[in-house]
Amino acid sequence: MSSDSKFSLLCHLIDDSVRPFTESEVISLTRDKEKDLLIALSRVLREIQLMKLALDCDSDKEVAPELACDKDVGGSGMHHEDHNCLIKILADLIILLTVESRFVQHLVGNILVVISEFVAASGKEWDSFIHSLFICLELAIANMLSHFLAPSKNGAGDSSYDSSSFFLLKSRLENANWSTAATIIRVLRKTLKYLKQEDDDHLCEMYLDSASSFLSDVPWDFMDEIQIGQSSDAKENDSQNSHFIDALFVRKSGEKDARVVFLGNFIQFLCSLVEQSCAVEPKVDSYDHHPVLCIIISFVPKLLSWCLGKHENFLKMSVSQYFRHKLLMLMLRLSYQTCLGCSTLISWLQLLHVYFEELLWKPIIKLDFGQEECLEGSPFLLSLSDRVHGINSHHLQRWTVLLFVKCCFSLISLTRETSKQCGCATLNSSLTFDSISDLDSYGRRQGFLELYKWLQGHLPTDTFLDHEMYLEKCRGFSLSFLQLYMHEDDILFKVLLELLSIQPFLEQQSNKEKWTNGDVKQDTLFYVASIFNPVNLFHLFLAELHYDHQVLLDYLISKDTGITCAEYLLRCLRTVCNSWNLFITFSVHKKIVDQSSCKKRKIYSDGFNLQVEASSITIKDISSSLEDKCKKDIECSHKHWKNTSQPFKKAKNCLLSLKDSVENLHRKNLFPYNPEVLLKRLTKFQELCFDQKSRGFS
Repeated sequence: MSSDSKFSLLCHLIDDSVRPFTESEVISLTRDKEKDLLIALSRVLREIQLMKLALDCDSDKEVAPELACDKDVGGSGMHHEDHNCLIKILADLIILLTVESRFVQHLVGNILVVISEFVAASGKEWDSFIHSLFICLELAIANMLSHFLAPSKNGAGDSSYDSSSFFLLKSRLENANWSTAATIIRVLRKTLKYLKQEDDDHLCEMYLDSASSFLSDVPWDFMDEIQIGQSSDAKENDSQNSHFIDALFVRKSGEKDARVVFLGNFIQFLCSLVEQSCAVEPKVDSYDHHPVLCIIISFVPKLLSWCLGKHENFLKMSVSQYFRHKLLMLMLRLSYQTCLGCSTLISWLQLLHVYFEELLWKPIIKLDFGQEECLEGSPFLLSLSDRVHGINSHHLQRWTVLLFVKCCFSLISLTRETSKQCGCATLNSSLTFDSISDLDSYGRRQGFLELYKWLQGHLPTDTFLDHEMYLEKCRGFSLSFLQLYMHEDDILFKVLLELLSIQPFLEQQSNKEKWTNGDVKQDTLFYVASIFNPVNLFHLFLAELHYDHQVLLDYLISKDTGITCAEYLLRCLRTVCNSWNLFITFSVHKKIVDQSSCKKRKIYSDGFNLQVEASSITIKDISSSLEDKCKKDIECSHKHWKNTSQPFKKAKNCLLSLKDSVENLHRKNLFPYNPEVLLKRLTKFQELCFDQKSRGFS
């Protein structure tokens, strides 16, 4: 297929197929006409798929990368002709997204996805096509908000986009609705997935640039103006905007559902943008990521308001929970993919209190999982029940607490260097400081304050009568916290790594800053360190696995958890080797450790009724009052050493068995990645165990 005919052939194919159905200004489909249109569209889809297959077979003979970099290859006349063909194709298909047939909309969406792949593979007009597709989405949204803004000409004045193309697309989208916009977003998201598979940075960069332009140009603030509309006796022949508002949340369930689908697709689209933008080298030197991330971060408060704000009570509980799940996923993905500034982190903590307050304060207790544990993580499970606090709330609680802890820990660990790296640090900030160091200091205090208040709500220290009870309760809360995440592997190790990350900063800050605020007591560092001590948590983690090295091996070779599990084990082994006495003196009552659980993971009978011996909480250069507490802890540990060595023995056997299994697989070239660093850490651990045995402790 020659490069000067492929777009023309595609244009004629679509025009001949859909013209009989789109000749009138308003498309009205009878049942028979809808059936004929679906048959015609199915034929078009098959033909384009065959054209795409032929193009892929010839791709080795073409110089697509060079063509993709130069729009005017073959002359400006050829470029102009190709551009006009693609605009005609879009105009003929996009008008079909305005009809009231979900089957037609779905099929047209699939055709647009294949055309996007076809254009990307052709090596020509990609920038023009993807920009036009975003213009269509912008026009569809603007049409729904037309009552609140002046007539828009977004894109018409763009030097890379001609006015005639803009107004042609605009005329085809005069009857666009939320279903139209939702379908276009679905097309764009599937196209982004295709680009990810192709691993073409140049095409992805042009896509992200168009996405940034779209997100910046749409008048999103007018979404906040949409209120619950008229009463149920409103006339059917009201104006388009009044009809839309009235239908949005009260009478017309179809329109309400369409807006819900649009918001759901939009959040998913933003999640995909976040993931893909981090795989592309940014063009702007001042950013360590693509600028689209800053725009998405600024969207978070808007999305929470649109999805969970004043209209939440009119949504089904399952839809509300779905929105919560997706919004938490977006915020967590942003927090892991980019450096969030102090003001953004503080703002997000406030948003968590506004929209997820009951999940933050939901008791972290032992979970009673039954046979339906495999469904527990589904955000749609509540569709089977109208209960607000169903089993699904545990899933949302995990994500909420993880985001809360990550925001607190990020604030605590902020330094002048990390603040400079945060390109979005000042977005939506109402805080003013004379220097970055002042902002960092304020951020650290806010992080400790939020974390302290949250821990106090779950584990009040005022109820502890003595030091042993204090440590016992801390250990019990740590265990319950760990149990909350044990049955959801995809975030288990993210949580464990977060808890590991805070320890160095607790040690660094123990002598640097003193708190005079009455809300935070001076023993805050000791309080946090007692609960999130990494050595104790590692022991509890192994106990939850019933000290089964095969479970650890499964984690290590899993494509979902392999990298994070390996990182966690590496960091834990280093901590264990540097805190050897604390590791070997860890103690838990025997009857708790020996209890069995499903999947060979340990489910404890009561998270707050642990009979444990106190153990050391070591923090360098800690204040004198905290040193006294640690001395008592150490003395208590040594006092009960002879009776409490069982956890160390089981942990030792588990880790040494893991070492033998990894070595065996690596020797046979069956391990999925190079485990030599992990084996070195395990060898160091083994040496310390042998040294311990030579001194008379087995």
